Amino acid sequence: MNFQYSKIILLAAFLFFHTSHAQDAIDAPVKKPTTPLFADQNILPLKMSFSPKKLRKLTNDSTYMPSKIWYAEAPDEWKELDLQVRVRGNFRKNNCYFTPIKFKIKKKQAKGTVFEGEKLLKLVVPCLKESVKNDNVIKELMAYKIYELISPYHFKTRMVDIEFEDVKTKRSVVHNIKGFLIEDDKSVAKRHGGKVSKRPIPPLGYDPNECVRNAMFQFMIGNTDWSATYQHNMKLMFVDKRFILVPYDFDMAGLVNSSYAVVSQVRGNQLPIDDVKQRLFVGYQRDDAIFHANKEMYLAKRQEIFEALEPFEAYFENKRSYKAAIDYLHEFYDVLNNEKRFERDIIARAKKHKQ
Repeated sequence: MNFQYSKIILLAAFLFFHTSHAQDAIDAPVKKPTTPLFADQNILPLKMSFSPKKLRKLTNDSTYMPSKIWYAEAPDEWKELDLQVRVRGNFRKNNCYFTPIKFKIKKKQAKGTVFEGEKLLKLVVPCLKESVKNDNVIKELMAYKIYELISPYHFKTRMVDIEFEDVKTKRSVVHNIKGFLIEDDKSVAKRHGGKVSKRPIPPLGYDPNECVRNAMFQFMIGNTDWSATYQHNMKLMFVDKRFILVPYDFDMAGLVNSSYAVVSQVRGNQLPIDDVKQRLFVGYQRDDAIFHANKEMYLAKRQEIFEALEPFEAYFENKRSYKAAIDYLHEFYDVLNNEKRFERDIIARAKKHKQ
């Protein structure tokens, strides 16, 4: 009798253990696969035709207008996609010749195409009609690709070659420009089983490791046009009971060094630098151990990062521009490899900074 009772107890324990772990597996957020558009990293040729002037006049953050794009997954095999477009951005919308835009795609239109699974997409294009316009776009794309290696919480991107017809009353003008697509923030959150949040969070409420990782990345690319306090150029996500900031919009960074870039003055805060190529750490104070752990992570990723950037050289019209960008990134590693500079330029700066 005791033997039979012991068997029952063991069986109950076995079932409890395995069913509880099965429930844990069910409850745990499942990482979603990358959509077809971003799983393929070959350059996607696009054709667009619209009037930027009309786009600025008729659309805003909530109003779209109907349009079309043409895309080619194979040479000279163009396919048409109906969608809606609107103007986006703040600085670029008001100061750039090429209008930054956002696509809105209906599910039935995307079905069976490379855009299946995409509802909203950003398209980054050059700002001005200048000789370095395409190279600047590629450098900004490189920043996104770096962060993709640094943090699992990043925006997926894909380079595009664009034949853009600027529709004018008398005579249309065609521009051949580089650009890249960026996935929607909800897609990032969904991929990690989380949600996009609009809550105002005090800086110390963010996940400390991701916060330092993010801030060190901004220092790496020489970007001050962001703020954790005001969630400026940041998307807030709630993943695994943590608040995580995901950065975007790097055209003001020293890495890009665009002709229109200026040192950021978020909410009127004047920073003690006067050139975007000057690095300034604007992260928030955390435990020193977190900074050192992230320093080691960045050092361990160094070779992988530079190897990932090598293929981009082929897309530059001015190879010196690529070399300057790579040299600029090496300067970041000079700081990490010098303990005194690391303490002075990053840790000590964070202790003084009230972001």
